[in-house]
Amino acid sequence: MDIIELTRELGKALQNDDRFIAYNLAKQANDNDEELQNLINSFTDMQKKLNEELRKEDSDSENLKEIDRTIKSTYNKIMSNRNMIVFTAAQKSLENLVQNMTQIITLCANGEDPDTCQPSSGCSGSCSTCGGCS
Repeated sequence: MDIIELTRELGKALQNDDRFIAYNLAKQANDNDEELQNLINSFTDMQKKLNEELRKEDSDSENLKEIDRTIKSTYNKIMSNRNMIVFTAAQKSLENLVQNMTQIITLCANGEDPDTCQPSSGCSGSCSTCGGCS
């Protein structure tokens, strides 16, 4: 088996991991939550409205403030939705898993022992061994 085939096997293992499954179930719950989807659509619409108002030469500062308040309120409602809370936690867990996998592969590519190298649990300040900021 070559390295690409092994990588595909790793991808299959990832997709069978509980964190991947939890993420997909949470994503599906979000997609099926009509109230949440309405809030997200409203949030997107308000962002567009804010951008349109900002492009105007004679934009109304009171209108801008009201749009901003509405955006912040809608965002808070989105983020306090039970399904979104579960989704956010599942997403973070999956991102951490993938980041750890990426760090191990990077460490191995840099000559570390695959059996003993450990991904860092925090930011080392070196972007060369990082899977990305979260």
